[in-house]
Amino acid sequence: MKKYLWPSVKLTLLLVVLLGGIYPLFLAGVAKMAPGKGDGVKVMRNGKVVGYENIAQKFSDDKYFQPRPSTVDYNAAGSGGSNKAAANPDYLKTVQERIDTFMVHNPDIKKENIPAELVTASASGLDPHLTPEAAYAQIPRVAKHRGIAADRLKQLVDANTKGPVLGMLGVATVNVLKLNIALDELK
Repeated sequence: MKKYLWPSVKLTLLLVVLLGGIYPLFLAGVAKMAPGKGDGVKVMRNGKVVGYENIAQKFSDDKYFQPRPSTVDYNAAGSGGSNKAAANPDYLKTVQERIDTFMVHNPDIKKENIPAELVTASASGLDPHLTPEAAYAQIPRVAKHRGIAADRLKQLVDANTKGPVLGMLGVATVNVLKLNIALDELK
């Protein structure tokens, strides 16, 4: 028994030190070298923090571009998805309700042209990005409520679109918070 117990205790202590101490300290050090110093990249407006670059915010007013729906009501303290399968009747009902709500606020868009990301929540419920297509789908509503030409809003979306990483990894994205700040700053 002693033959097996002592090596098990040594291995446990080694792993506690390595994985419970050294590794977390290493990751904290790497995070301090990242943008935002591990605390997230703050988005500033008029010298005040208005949000974080990688955390979605709720915009329910029709004069703003709206992010993906959130199952956690955009609360970063409790991120998470619904964990319901795509064929789950409750999930399908929720998606249909989102489609109906979207159609009420965006009557110029046909149901089959609604980007899926505008009626389905992300896995974290905090995704701050949309594809340019999802932002374009909201242009008629925003243009109507702001009294701004749709062409000008398309230019604004394009100016706030980031391409895929290295031009090939991922998809083009638009940060909704930054887009709405730019929208508010339009003259």
